[in-house]
Amino acid sequence: MRPFVPGTEWLVGRVSRASGWLWDRGFRFLVVLDAIGLFGSMIMINLVRFGRDWPTYSRSFYLAGFAAATAIHVGINYFYGLYEREPRLGHRTWLPRALVATGIGVGIQAVTFVFLDRYLMPRLNLAVFLFVGAVVLAANRRFSRLLARRRQGLPRVVLMGAPADVARAVAHIATTEHEVEVVGEVDDPAHLRSTVERSGATDVLLLDSAALDNAFPDPMNALEATGISFLQSVGARDALLGLQAVREIAGMPFVPLMVHSIPSYKARLKRIFDLSLTVGTMPLTVPLLIGLAAYVRIRAGRPVLYRQTRVGRGGELFVVVKFRTMRRDAEAGGVSLASATDPRIVPGLKWMRDTRADELPQLWNVLRNQMSLVGPRPERPELTSDIERNVAGWVLRHQLPPGLTGLAQVNGRYTTSAEYKIGYDLQYIVNWSPVLDLQILAKTVLVVLSRRV
Repeated sequence: MRPFVPGTEWLVGRVSRASGWLWDRGFRFLVVLDAIGLFGSMIMINLVRFGRDWPTYSRSFYLAGFAAATAIHVGINYFYGLYEREPRLGHRTWLPRALVATGIGVGIQAVTFVFLDRYLMPRLNLAVFLFVGAVVLAANRRFSRLLARRRQGLPRVVLMGAPADVARAVAHIATTEHEVEVVGEVDDPAHLRSTVERSGATDVLLLDSAALDNAFPDPMNALEATGISFLQSVGARDALLGLQAVREIAGMPFVPLMVHSIPSYKARLKRIFDLSLTVGTMPLTVPLLIGLAAYVRIRAGRPVLYRQTRVGRGGELFVVVKFRTMRRDAEAGGVSLASATDPRIVPGLKWMRDTRADELPQLWNVLRNQMSLVGPRPERPELTSDIERNVAGWVLRHQLPPGLTGLAQVNGRYTTSAEYKIGYDLQYIVNWSPVLDLQILAKTVLVVLSRRV
């Protein structure tokens, strides 16, 4: 390989070793590259447009605005996923994503004018920066990928599938030896883990649907936990699913598989969303909670609240808080699921269960980061052991904090079986966005008002 600018790899190596502990806590060297590139491009645009004599304001005034704009763009890049670890395999076009992220940042800069009565850079510069900034972001990721390839070497892959599919993949890869190195071939899933560990593989290419069926959930779960990436070959039948994240490897189409489907930036953004909405609606929810508590106290006496152990994020147990709507001795005979006509329900409180108003104290669990406003509903540990044995992929729903409401709740019913609920829950995890949460919350209101639960 041709060398980069003299000293580049030495400098990056020293910085990477010195910042290793920051990397483990979410730091990415790309943040530094982007900040330098974006700030520098803002200065260059001004120099090209105005020369050395910048009009109206002092140089320090402009530089302060450029620094603020850079911080905005880096923040947008983070929450848009531009700093997440990328699989080493597969070509991905960065420019379209970089253009969208830069466009969002430019839009936010335009909004700041309304509040600050000033632009962070001249208005015409904003239009130019929309394209220049996107090119800078895309170029930085291209540079980072090339540098990582030089430092880490070629991806080392194990091919898994029927012998004919493996032979065809080997022939394709042989024509592009500079992209990937084949270090193992497997047609028996029982040998996958030992082959990966023995060969020092970095990735596994699953060449047919049967390979995925045989590898998931184990040994796929165990291998992914050690840093091994999995990619699934895309065939004609798979294309009917409307796949969008297709990547090219040696001329073959693959999609990256995500055993752990929620990236860190989305988890942090979801937490910010929860806190903002929960705290912002307190003028409405606090009086409502006080009124409901007084009603429960009159109808059911003490205690007003009922505490119950549930399974939360990562399978950890936590105590959920609810308004008590059943008799104090409701579970004296053991754990049992409630029914629509359960005789244990206190007279006058059935409507609270029908409308899920008894769940509102769980806003306290949301504030404590034990729950989310939207997510898979938390189950009782006494019930989850049987579900995990019988429903494949059930443990994957624990990647997010459980929610007050969820996609399964607004689309299904209280009696919908776990096999169908897990489909909704995993669909929610993979496609999460703040907009999806708002849609589910709005639909929850309609479901509650119609009592379609």
